[in-house]
Amino acid sequence: MANCARTLIGLKNPGLRHEFGQNHRHHNNCDTQHPAFWSFFHLTKRKLISHVALLCLLVCFCFSAQPVTAQETEEDDVVRVNTDLLLFPIRIRDKKGRAVAGLTEQDLTLRDDEKVTTGVYFAPGADRVAMLFALDQSGSLQQIINQQRDAALALFSRFSDRSSVAILRFAENAKLVVPFTKDTENARAGFRFRAAPNQRTALFDAAAHSLEAFDDLEPVRAERRIVVLISDGLDNQSAIRPDSIIDVALEKRVSFYVIHLPLFEPIDGRLEVRRPAKGFRELAEKTGGKYFLVGDRKSALMPRDIDLTPIFDAIEEDLKSQYLLGFYIAESARDNKRHVFSVSLKPEEIKYSVGRFGFERTHKFMINLAPTSTK
Repeated sequence: MANCARTLIGLKNPGLRHEFGQNHRHHNNCDTQHPAFWSFFHLTKRKLISHVALLCLLVCFCFSAQPVTAQETEEDDVVRVNTDLLLFPIRIRDKKGRAVAGLTEQDLTLRDDEKVTTGVYFAPGADRVAMLFALDQSGSLQQIINQQRDAALALFSRFSDRSSVAILRFAENAKLVVPFTKDTENARAGFRFRAAPNQRTALFDAAAHSLEAFDDLEPVRAERRIVVLISDGLDNQSAIRPDSIIDVALEKRVSFYVIHLPLFEPIDGRLEVRRPAKGFRELAEKTGGKYFLVGDRKSALMPRDIDLTPIFDAIEEDLKSQYLLGFYIAESARDNKRHVFSVSLKPEEIKYSVGRFGFERTHKFMINLAPTSTK
């Protein structure tokens, strides 16, 4: 397919600023990141399924979100649709910063004066998850991770029985020790391992290997895919750059939730957090997840006192505040021209964010698409 789309850019109000940060009881809080709204294409069960044109779109929306290419299937779907959908995870919260559940298409207002879209997709974002735990098995982390396995698996169990979990461990090399499964007992064994001291650590290679594990899953449009990466943040072995991992994560719609269990080093007579590898925190901030820094000088001396339960609670709350918002684009809008449309939330007390943009009741979307290839 020759000609593909150029860009899709999120616009925000002038002066609006949104930064990422930590989310933990000892640190600053700051935010970053789908059943269907309705499809414009009312397909019957018997016809049209093989006649829908396959669109080719290359999309960049603030953090380079990618279109979702169908043949995606859902267990509740009767028909399969061959089409491309511009799909974005969004976070919705009320005035007190709490997640808002139960919203439907009736709570949205689409303003599309140029008739850019032909349909909208809207769905809750965390009923079904594919969750991979990537565990750093170097040195002192082994004891902490082993102690926290029940809390970690409790997080997974809070989602629907259609969800799946996998375990990957890494030091110099990464290994998927538990492929995606619905059985938490199988996953539990993945948290039991011996520490791998005096080895180099390929943190970013492991992150890339984590993304590959999702390739064996059947694509499901409303499934949220996340990697919970637990590490001290040090890397002295990887051949893959973090920017490349972020690009692939965005293409595959996988978000990283990074739990940083830092090492401490003496600086001017005091214990200070050892700086993690460049790009470690960005794995979360640029893929729609969140970054958590855990512990302090006291916990560095008493690692048994570390409890990750509040972190897993925060991850659950963040996922359950998310929805999927998507757009089918009209063929007439594929003219190499700039087109703008917007989506607003009707209830006055709630707002939403997309990517790196802050929480507002209305967000604008701009597209500039090339014509579909005649081939």
